[in-house]
Amino acid sequence: MADLQRELQDTVDQLVASGAERGVQAAVYADGSLVAEAVAGTADPATGREVTPSTPFYNWSIGKGATSAIAHLLVDRGMFGYDTPVAELWPEFAAHGKEKVTVRHVLAHTAGVPGIPLDTTVEQVCDWDHMCAALADAELWWEPGTKLGYHAYTFGYLIGEIVRRATGRTISQVLRDDVTGPLGIADELYFGMPEQEHHRLAVLEDVPSDFDMSMLPPETPMLKAGPLWTFPNAALGNRADVLAADIPAGGKTSARAIARMYAAMLGDVDGVRLITPERLREVTEVASSGPDEVFGMPSTLGLGYSLGAPGAEPDPRTTVFGMGGMGGSWAGADTATGITFAVTKNRLGPDFEAATAIIALVRRHTA
Repeated sequence: MADLQRELQDTVDQLVASGAERGVQAAVYADGSLVAEAVAGTADPATGREVTPSTPFYNWSIGKGATSAIAHLLVDRGMFGYDTPVAELWPEFAAHGKEKVTVRHVLAHTAGVPGIPLDTTVEQVCDWDHMCAALADAELWWEPGTKLGYHAYTFGYLIGEIVRRATGRTISQVLRDDVTGPLGIADELYFGMPEQEHHRLAVLEDVPSDFDMSMLPPETPMLKAGPLWTFPNAALGNRADVLAADIPAGGKTSARAIARMYAAMLGDVDGVRLITPERLREVTEVASSGPDEVFGMPSTLGLGYSLGAPGAEPDPRTTVFGMGGMGGSWAGADTATGITFAVTKNRLGPDFEAATAIIALVRRHTA
């Protein structure tokens, strides 16, 4: 793996030197062990603080990978099943015909509840009880299980409240007690990050763009899924209240921490395995596929994960699963090779070019 380590470092160095990225982390696990890790660039341009392997980045939907892992861990423990109606755990959620929505529907993004009220404020998004009450009162966009549409924000609150009702603990508590604590990464992977730790985060910045979401037709489905401000941007992701809040549709993590979590889904990591082999097979089978009713592109999902690497054509035979974050970060695993990998960065761009290049490099060395 020496060649992989050298080429990985060269790649992230070049990404920063070219100006394409400000700060980058990449990490690779093989069969439960860290085999390559590279960092480059600046975490905070204002102070000159450099990226280190332990620097957490707010990586948006990468956090859904950890949210889903918690759900699967609890299914393995018999706390609920995939076909358990959400309302069985959360009775208020049955309002407006949602009694048929199951845990499986939520994980597969087919629940039919992809939107939050268009008058929601940032402060309300940070208020767990407010958001859960809004979702309990929401109306279905479609009959559960009949269509696929990315549940960008709602996914985290739905799974998080299912977890809270089943365990009596917040999803951040379960993350620390049952995932990051046992894996030794509790100081590098968070949903809500304590404010006293925010100084360690990489500061986000936006790639300059002429595109303006407000220019889209008002009937565009993604504009009905939430206020314009909810689309990830640096100003939102650098807010102290957003960073401190439990919003488990996203997460704050280093590359090596989230790659380690995926490694513990595939197998043993220093005595910790998060889910059984049987559960892993079920998680990575196609659970939903088709045109995304919110964003319009074709999608293929397992239970809580996208299937296939970024940039790859949809293929139901793929052995890769994971989650990307708006802005270009990505983390996931390949069940065929036992490899897990993650790319985190603090420049929020419109594509996954950096992640795609790094993943291609990793796969050349580990195929």
